[in-house]
Amino acid sequence: MNNVKKIAVLVLVIVVTTGLTQAAKHHSGGPDATLRMSIGGFHLGIGGSSGSGTLTYRGRNYPFRVSGMAIGRVGATSSSAVGDVFNLRHLQDFNGNYTVSAAGTRGVTLGAGRTGTIMGNQAGVIIRVSSTQRGVAVNATGGGLTMQLQ
Repeated sequence: MNNVKKIAVLVLVIVVTTGLTQAAKHHSGGPDATLRMSIGGFHLGIGGSSGSGTLTYRGRNYPFRVSGMAIGRVGATSSSAVGDVFNLRHLQDFNGNYTVSAAGTRGVTLGAGRTGTIMGNQAGVIIRVSSTQRGVAVNATGGGLTMQLQ
């Protein structure tokens, strides 16, 4: 029975990840907005991160706060990221909890590493982020980010 559950979760993860990727790729006319952000944090099993950023939407810059939680992560890192924002019809839709997928992310950061991630929130906003991490961390599972305009 455990194998059936594992297979079902794996299929769900593949479907969600594929859907987010396809939505970001096939959005007509390019991104609706862009963002830049910096995040730092310390993790020992369960930890938090916080930071700030700027959303550029319709020619105007909007500052935002970002916070997040990671489970299964050990280490201290700081990240800077840039990204494209899709499906942002109304500015307030940017606010929310962004998740990668049920699978999360796995990996090791030693020194400086570059990663790419696609995240989505409850309003259907999709962010394709490219980040550079500095520090030392081992990430066994995922977490999420909360972004809130100031």
